[in-house]
Amino acid sequence: MKITDIQFGMLRVPLKTPFKTALRTVKSIEDIVIMVNTDTGHVGYGEAPATAVITGDTHGSIIDAIRHYIAPRLMGQDVADLNHLTQLIQGAMEKNSSAKAAVEIAIYDLWGQLYGAPLYKLLGGGDPAITTDITISVDYIDKMVADSIAAVDRGFESLKIKVGKDIGVDIERVRAIYAAVENRALLRLDANQGWTAKEAVFALNTLEDAGVRLELVEQPVKARDLAGMRYVTERVHTPIMADESVFGPMEVIELIRMRAADIINIKLMKTGGISNAIRIADIAGMFGVECMIGCMLETSISVAAAVHVAVAHANVITKVDLDGPSLCQYNPVDGGVIFNESEISVTDAPGLGIREIRGLEPCL
Repeated sequence: MKITDIQFGMLRVPLKTPFKTALRTVKSIEDIVIMVNTDTGHVGYGEAPATAVITGDTHGSIIDAIRHYIAPRLMGQDVADLNHLTQLIQGAMEKNSSAKAAVEIAIYDLWGQLYGAPLYKLLGGGDPAITTDITISVDYIDKMVADSIAAVDRGFESLKIKVGKDIGVDIERVRAIYAAVENRALLRLDANQGWTAKEAVFALNTLEDAGVRLELVEQPVKARDLAGMRYVTERVHTPIMADESVFGPMEVIELIRMRAADIINIKLMKTGGISNAIRIADIAGMFGVECMIGCMLETSISVAAAVHVAVAHANVITKVDLDGPSLCQYNPVDGGVIFNESEISVTDAPGLGIREIRGLEPCL
C-alpha cells in the first residue's frame, strides 16, 4: 500500500452553543480535512483545526505546510513503514503541529486498514469504551449553572468549567456550580492561562476553604510560566494539570523535572500527532504521572484518533476530555468511533473505521 496523493477539504459544523473561554469565542467548527490516497484504493482521513491562539496554526498555514513541505516527502512511500513515515512528517519542518497531526492521523488510519485491525488493537489493545467530560463555557453565573445541571441530566459525570476571566466572579461561578451539582458530578476547572500564579493560589485556597472539592485545575497560568505553575502546585491541595505548557516530549521531561504540575494534558494537535502522544504517555508512565487526553474544537475524525490512543494507554491516560463531537449540532462522519453523550465506544472496523465524511467543501 503506497501513498499516491493527498487531497484537502474544509469541514464546517455549527456548535450547539458558542464555545467561550478566557482566550476566544467560537460558534462553529471549521477544520481542514485531509484524505491520503493509496495505490490500493484505500483512503486515510485526518483533520486539523486552526487554533492560532494556542498552536499558531491557521487554515492557510495548515494547507501550505502539508502541500509544500510534508506531502512531497510522502509520495510513493509504503504505509507499512510507519516509523519512517512519522519521522518524515515530524522532520519536514519546525512547529506546525496541527498540520503534522492531521497527516499522522491519516497515516495511522491507513496503517490500521493495511492490517485489517482497529487502530487501538495495533497500539496495544484495551477496553474499547471510555467516558468523557463535557465543557461548560464561561458565561453569566446563572447560565453556567443551568448548563451544568443540563449536562448532568444528560448523563455527564465530569464537567470541565471554563474560568479565567475575572478572579472574583470565577470563584462565585465555581461555588454556584458546585452547590448545584454536588455529589452528581466531578468538577474540573480550566483557566486557559487566565490567572497569575498568586491569583490561582488565592482562588483555589478560597474554594478549598469553602469546602469545594475539585478534581483538577487546568493551566491556571501562562503557558511559559513553569515557575508560576510550580508555585501554584506547591501551595494548593487540588491537582494542577498542564495543557498549553506541554506540546512535546521534551517539555514533558522539563515539567516533570521541575515538579511543576501533577497531571499532563495530551492533545494530538499540540504533539503533532499520534507518535509523540504515545511518547508523552510512555514518559509520564515511567514517572508515575497521570495524563488526560483532550482535543481542540475538532469533529469525530481527529477525535477518533485520540480515542484509540486513550483506549490503548488507559494505564496512564486516566482522564478523558474528548467532548468535541458532543458540542456539535450533528456528526458529519459515517462510521468511525461512536459518540453517545458521555459514552464513547470503538468498533472493530479497520483503522479509524471512517467510511464517509459529509459536507466537505473543496480547498484551493
